[in-house]
Amino acid sequence: MEPDARRVTVLLVGVAATVAFVLLRLVVAFGGHKPLPIDVWWHDLMVATLTDTGVVIAWIPAIVGGTIGMVVVGIVLVAVFALLRRFWDAVTLAAVIVVVVAIGAPMAAVIARVRPADSLAESVATSFPSGHTAVATALAMTLGLLLRRWYVWALGAVWVVGMMWSRTYLHAHWLSDVIAGMLEGIAVAAFVWFAIEALRDRRAARSPAAAPVGSGSDGPAHEQGDTLRQ
Repeated sequence: MEPDARRVTVLLVGVAATVAFVLLRLVVAFGGHKPLPIDVWWHDLMVATLTDTGVVIAWIPAIVGGTIGMVVVGIVLVAVFALLRRFWDAVTLAAVIVVVVAIGAPMAAVIARVRPADSLAESVATSFPSGHTAVATALAMTLGLLLRRWYVWALGAVWVVGMMWSRTYLHAHWLSDVIAGMLEGIAVAAFVWFAIEALRDRRAARSPAAAPVGSGSDGPAHEQGDTLRQ
């Protein structure tokens, strides 16, 4: 895909995710923040399939994708990109993680949707959107955009779906909460990546010879980043 076309596609995906999030938020609000019919159906399914082994497995992504886990993972990934001298990639990943948390946590507190009464994890009324799912999605999508490998996208999709299952299997969220978290993560990753790519172009245009090495789509620095991913 050509650089400009790729950026437009990512931007449109971000816009679509934002619109879908807003619509879902309105549906939940108009419903008095009570579980939607699909939430009840999915919750009952999770309860019916609950096992001790399943709970242990579900706690793995819940712990790894928690606050401490994601801070550690984020620092490691940013450090790896920095060591590879892909500084713009490091900045992009760090910015995405900061923004998705900065937006999601206060929003969940303001909306204050009550979690399922039988939650096996958190009990605080910050159910919508799912922070675990938002961060998992934002991280997976950003890595996919930066590394541009099909298997990165595939593994990212598995991780996101696993996180969505985990949070609902532990009854920590309604299905609409994790869907909202996924949409938030997609939107944040898309907009932050797009904005930083535009910033890179502006800086490269001012000083082409000194453009930094990293992943991207056009210009000297972008071309070298693309070569690293061939």
